[in-house]
Amino acid sequence: MSERLRQVLTAVQPVDTSLIPQGQAHLDDLTKPRGSLGRLEEVALRLYLISGGSKPSVDPARIFTIAGDHGVAAEGVSLFPQEVSRQMVLNFANGGAGINVLARTAGIGLSVVDAGTVGGTYPEHPALIQRKVRPGTDNLAVGPAMSAEDCTRALELGIDLANMAADEGCRAVGTGDMGIANTTPSTALFCAYLGLDPEKITGPGTGLAADGLRRKIEVIRRGLVANQTAVTSGDPLRILAALGGLEIAALSGLIIGAAGRRMAVAVDGFISTAAYVSAWKLCPAVADYCFLSHASAEPGYASIMQVLKADPLLHLGLRLGEGTGAAMALFVMRSAAAIFNEMATFSGAGVCKA
Repeated sequence: MSERLRQVLTAVQPVDTSLIPQGQAHLDDLTKPRGSLGRLEEVALRLYLISGGSKPSVDPARIFTIAGDHGVAAEGVSLFPQEVSRQMVLNFANGGAGINVLARTAGIGLSVVDAGTVGGTYPEHPALIQRKVRPGTDNLAVGPAMSAEDCTRALELGIDLANMAADEGCRAVGTGDMGIANTTPSTALFCAYLGLDPEKITGPGTGLAADGLRRKIEVIRRGLVANQTAVTSGDPLRILAALGGLEIAALSGLIIGAAGRRMAVAVDGFISTAAYVSAWKLCPAVADYCFLSHASAEPGYASIMQVLKADPLLHLGLRLGEGTGAAMALFVMRSAAAIFNEMATFSGAGVCKA
């Protein structure tokens, strides 16, 4: 682990839970029956704690859709060829993907980041950040996906993105991903970090049929065996390097860096949640800053949520990735902050309180 990464991990502080009573008292004084806004009130209180007792805010916000390729794609674990990763990066930059539409609809900034796609540089584009650590990972089914050094560089890239957003005045970030075959390393990470069985949480990803799903499960089992030394070490960085992806590591760094700058984080679906778990294992305090945006339609996601004792904000059957769920969750978070800040209180409005 680099000294810089060690310092950033040390700098992330838990929120001050002593602020809960005053934040809850304000919510209970709003002109509504107590608790009637449900989870919106829970989100508002968490944002209040992140703000350190100031007015909660998630605006301005920025989503980072980070791309990387995976050597394990050679095992046939995706219906799509690897070159689709590169094609989709260009689609993001040109504004044509699902995440572009939803980010525009929600009024949220979007940056596309090449952390490790196969191939050379892309044409320059104002929406595209080119910070390739290396052109794709190695095949995790036969050995480590990447070195600890490359993994650290990807983590530090994510930290740089968080600092860039904070320096531009952002109060929240969203995570998004692109990388053909990246549900495979994500599933392997869930198995290694949380002690889950590949048979129970491996899903079809891009739409694999039964035979493809069986092959994918076997590939993940082989990867866990091939990287058993890293898995059994319990070292979060070694596990991430052995089984992860460059975009997953960069998203983990983004989460850690955002928490260090006291920004809220909307964590997208299956792949981003693997990045979140990696960040959480490296730095448990990041949990205070993260909101799991939606319940991925990947079949194993419900089991993962049970282990994490978590309930995502939205249940819409999404499984696209890209940050699409994060864009909608950021709107919910914005709504929660507005309720806290703008709604009248019983004590201030002269409304009788039951």
